[in-house]
Amino acid sequence: MPKRKDISSVMIIGAGPIVIGQACEFDYSGTQACKALKEEGYRVVLVNSNPATIMTDPEIADSTYVEPITFDNLEAIIKKEKPDALLPTMGGQTALNAAISLENSGLLEKQGVELIGAKKEAIEKAEDRKKFRNTMDKLKIESPRSVVAENVAEVRLALKKIGLPAIIRPAFTLGGAGGGIAYNDEEYFDICNNGLNLSPVNQILIDESLLGWKEFEMEVVRDKMDNAIVVCSIENIDPMGVHTGDSITVAPAMTLTDKEFQLMRTNSIRILREIGVETGGSNVQWAVNPDDGRMVVIEMNPRVSRSSALASKATGFPIAKVATKLAVGFTLDELSNDITGCTPASFEPTIDYVVIKVPRFTFEKFPGSNKELNTAMKSVGEVMAIGSSFLESLQKALTSLETGLTGLNEIEFPENRDEMLALLSIQNSDRLLQIAQAIRTGIDSQTIYQITRIDPWFLERIQEIIALEKTLKEYSLPNKAEELQYIKSMGFTDARLGQLTCLEEEEVRKRRWDKNIIASFKRVDTCGGEFQSNTPYMYSTYDTFILGNADCESNPTNSEKVIIIGSGPNRIGQGIEFDYCCCHASFALSKAGIETIMINCNPETVSTDYDTSDRLYFEPLTVEHVLEIIRIERSRGSLKGVIIQLGGQTPLNLTKGLSYHGIPILGTSPDSIDLSEDREKFQKLLQKLNMKQPNNSIARSESEALKQATEIGYPVVIRPSYVIGGRAMEVVLNTNHLKSYIKDAVQVSGENPVLIDSFISGAVEVDVDALSDGKNVTIVGVMQHIEEAGIHSGDSACSLPPYSLSEEVIAKIKAQTKILALEIQVIGLMNIQFAIQGETIFVLEVNPRASRTLPFVSKAIGAPVPGLAALIMAGISKNKLKEPKLDFYAVKEVVLPFDKFPWIDTLLGPEMRSTGEVMGIHSTFGQAFLKAQLATGVKLPSEGKAFVSVKDRDKDKKLLEACTILRELNIEILATIGTAKYLEKNSIKVTRVKKAYEGRPNILDLLSDNKVDIVFNTTEGFQSIKDSRDIRTLSLEKKLPYFTSATGAWAAAQAMKSDNKLENKVISLQELKNYQSTNA
Repeated sequence: MPKRKDISSVMIIGAGPIVIGQACEFDYSGTQACKALKEEGYRVVLVNSNPATIMTDPEIADSTYVEPITFDNLEAIIKKEKPDALLPTMGGQTALNAAISLENSGLLEKQGVELIGAKKEAIEKAEDRKKFRNTMDKLKIESPRSVVAENVAEVRLALKKIGLPAIIRPAFTLGGAGGGIAYNDEEYFDICNNGLNLSPVNQILIDESLLGWKEFEMEVVRDKMDNAIVVCSIENIDPMGVHTGDSITVAPAMTLTDKEFQLMRTNSIRILREIGVETGGSNVQWAVNPDDGRMVVIEMNPRVSRSSALASKATGFPIAKVATKLAVGFTLDELSNDITGCTPASFEPTIDYVVIKVPRFTFEKFPGSNKELNTAMKSVGEVMAIGSSFLESLQKALTSLETGLTGLNEIEFPENRDEMLALLSIQNSDRLLQIAQAIRTGIDSQTIYQITRIDPWFLERIQEIIALEKTLKEYSLPNKAEELQYIKSMGFTDARLGQLTCLEEEEVRKRRWDKNIIASFKRVDTCGGEFQSNTPYMYSTYDTFILGNADCESNPTNSEKVIIIGSGPNRIGQGIEFDYCCCHASFALSKAGIETIMINCNPETVSTDYDTSDRLYFEPLTVEHVLEIIRIERSRGSLKGVIIQLGGQTPLNLTKGLSYHGIPILGTSPDSIDLSEDREKFQKLLQKLNMKQPNNSIARSESEALKQATEIGYPVVIRPSYVIGGRAMEVVLNTNHLKSYIKDAVQVSGENPVLIDSFISGAVEVDVDALSDGKNVTIVGVMQHIEEAGIHSGDSACSLPPYSLSEEVIAKIKAQTKILALEIQVIGLMNIQFAIQGETIFVLEVNPRASRTLPFVSKAIGAPVPGLAALIMAGISKNKLKEPKLDFYAVKEVVLPFDKFPWIDTLLGPEMRSTGEVMGIHSTFGQAFLKAQLATGVKLPSEGKAFVSVKDRDKDKKLLEACTILRELNIEILATIGTAKYLEKNSIKVTRVKKAYEGRPNILDLLSDNKVDIVFNTTEGFQSIKDSRDIRTLSLEKKLPYFTSATGAWAAAQAMKSDNKLENKVISLQELKNYQSTNA
């Protein structure tokens, strides 16, 4: 069937901000979908609130709305743009739920908009737990014994029927939110009540326990002519009980028998057919009992899923792109395979290598959080590795995590056998390393299997690695080239071999190179080598007994080329915004005629799409792996250099190693980077320039830190150097606090010093992004933080342009930025953080690289700043960008994952905790902030009661202004005694309430009884923070808007004031850019 000609425009809903359970894989799928539709001549309308994505670039769609994904906004956009169709399957659960809401309201029918890709009936049959189970019964495909419950009475009945343990799964939620495993009655009712609360349809499925069963996924694509293919089978190394997003997975499935695989494949296609998915991709999850082979279907996603990105990158088959084209009428046999260029998309992909995904956790950001894994997802990102064997792929994946691993490294482990076995019984983020350690201590694989239920085949592979490690420790590196080649083929990195043989990494590399043992590169070709691949999408392997690279498929070109090093796994502190920057570098350089080579290991992102750069290497971001790629690329053509400024801290950490080997670094020189990163050198520079810095010092030991902090005076800010996302950074209040904290900071800093700064109380923090070619400096954005200094910039909302700074202060900030850029000799990008106290400007830090605010700034000013920077770094163009002037406000707000970590204090500080961001655009600051709140899912009240309790320092004009607004809105103010006295003194009416320790009833009782609608609570000092923690915890549990900084509370009040004036007016980025050009 040819493409549909009865529709000319298609609307796509994105996934919104990056959250745990719905991350940057939907930027990948949404970008693919937009490009696929434009390729076929359709007009594309995109709605997504996330400014950090490639998807929301003005070039990707024809009309791009960075707006909250709410019913009202979607209605306004549909009425304005009048799309013919809506594709709801590319934006995760957010888009799917939004589409169902629009359909149920009758709006789509009224406006003549057709749902394509998945009809409402198909979505509901898959997502509604009761309908899905009934459909499986009709097909005679076994599903777990289960009960669907929609109220507490049904929950009680289900317990009697299913028993314990039980697995609870809410309907229509993402990342397993609200689900869990219940082992006792108390857990059961807690999880069920939470699940009912989180499900938008108040429905949960209560399954019999499948703990210890093997879990599999099938990525299936089907078209209207009933052509169907399984793109990829994926096996979870972890048994059932761990969310698939948190599980280590392998493709293709390793332990299925052929009979089991064929049955699973056939039934997956039957399920798609019966559910009614006829134009796109779906994910079907299965469980197999290892004891008797019983196979049951768990669930299916009638949309492009988290695993779809992984399957696409694993096979080279672009599921999102193909699914989009099927949605507009094509069939699989009509579409060609992009990778081979000569086979149709109806050919089922075949892979002759092994792909492993390992999730990336950031529990260290949430001290005291429960690290145990269950059916609710907790990981924030993932890495993928490709190798010729399971062993090679596994060790490459572990190395890619950037957690200090160089393979299956040793970890701390109990000496007592009973304690060892107890630790193995807990599913946690270190489980694979703990299993390896257990094998090293002599625990047999059968015992480990009985405890962990990880299939013996995987345990045997780990045993092989441990056995070879033992040999290496005993005999050191072999002299025979064939033996060393064999060791490398098992995935051992040079760094790991150095650790095992007491040699330096560089010495291992030298010996290997002397024996001509170098990586070969193979292509991901979708067809197991049966057809020639024209797409240079590659991975390294040592699995060949031909020394040298005689069997290499890389085939470098004679072109002039630039290598871009990506940002690695998504994590708190270094997320999708850096991938955005890398992509723009590739786009700009390719357009300028330079061959672009991307190196990255993140399967969720646009940078690892095979058509983003001219050549893609899916590899760990280590000096070893990058050097191997440089070696092969330098064998033909000319390498201009490597870009390390755009991928966050990850590529910057490679600077020293690459410079040692004489690799040209493009842009700001390594010496200039060191000048800004080295605290002592930077301090001297600021003194020379007569610029102010907070009183500061450095320490390399606990005793030095205690001495320096006392001299500077408490409170102090302490942070390790050469880290990102404020890792292990803290405001320290006194000596005892410092003693309890410093050990961790020193450990994180390693060989680098710990930085100690005087804490500037009550200051306003400002971020500045600048572009420089060494002579001309353009200030592209001055962003005023809404939270006060002391809260990490990545966790603070910010406004572009500043909402309250004077023009004089802004001019001084810009002048200092330009002086620093020229003095440091920045070539490319620079980000500076300032603190403003009164009229005094302090320089906090300078980062001569891309910042996490750059995508937000680029969207606001309508210029692809990272791409312009790449051209400057490569020496292709000079800086010709004029300083932008905005006559509207763009507000960036963050999304925090505290709902995934119950009972962790939600008080923000200098260590970053947010997972993503949204953007609100409007002509006034209050309304821009309001839109940003809506985009994060926060609905500010227009009536009710506000709890206000602030520290003494915050009892000022801003508090009075905020509370005056609350009273004007007829919102009753509840205040504790100190705050109440201050407000009453200033003629603001309040109702006094008791603090938690002042007797009953108190504020906690009011919160528990749902008698509070918004919370303004600021605090400082150990005891006050401790006393107010339950207020923050209950506010989170009750899903109340809560603000823990005075300026945040003030901004919320401004937004609430503007709410009744907010016109439901939506403006696309394209219109915004035209408006700016007209008024420039």
